[in-house]
Amino acid sequence: MKKISIISFLIIATAFNFSACKSETKQEGGKKTIEVATPKSTAPFAVMNATNDIKFIAYKTTEKIGVGGWFKKIEVLSGGEGTSVKEAINNTAFSIPISGLYTKDTSRDYKIQKFFFGMMENTASLSGKLTITDDTTGIAEIKMNGITKEVPFTYTIVDKTFSMTSTMDVTNWKATQALASLNKVCELLHTGADGVSKTWSEVSLNITSTF
Repeated sequence: MKKISIISFLIIATAFNFSACKSETKQEGGKKTIEVATPKSTAPFAVMNATNDIKFIAYKTTEKIGVGGWFKKIEVLSGGEGTSVKEAINNTAFSIPISGLYTKDTSRDYKIQKFFFGMMENTASLSGKLTITDDTTGIAEIKMNGITKEVPFTYTIVDKTFSMTSTMDVTNWKATQALASLNKVCELLHTGADGVSKTWSEVSLNITSTF
């Protein structure tokens, strides 16, 4: 009887340990994967720890009607840390996945991703680097369509919030054909009262990081 009790105890203990491990893993496609939390920076100010709001406004029709959107994800490739907001922003290298584009309209999101960015070379993401030049201005190096261009921006820092605004013309990245592709698929939606369909090459940027 004593031997049977020991065996029973071992069976129960083994079952308990298995169920405990199972709660830490999940099954996907027949493969066991372990979820690992992304480590946070321990720097006093870090872009990867901040709340980053990346907004853009594109324009359609000859009346130049704005269409707003966001990029919901940003990856810090290097830099992005410091003892102040300004120091954290300066020399931050970043990547913004196009898959994170969001305009509150899934059909529009799909068209922009496929018929605009999808027509470019190696543009699954936008990458670049932010450089602060003085107390109010800076330069953003942005790589798109295999081309890197500098975009000047103005910024403010209020308490722990960095806010920058800028305007970029996508033709500087040789995106004229991509713009024409998007305008074609959105021809009716981009037609104004004058009967002309137009998609502007100008895009406004407004980015805030709250630390």
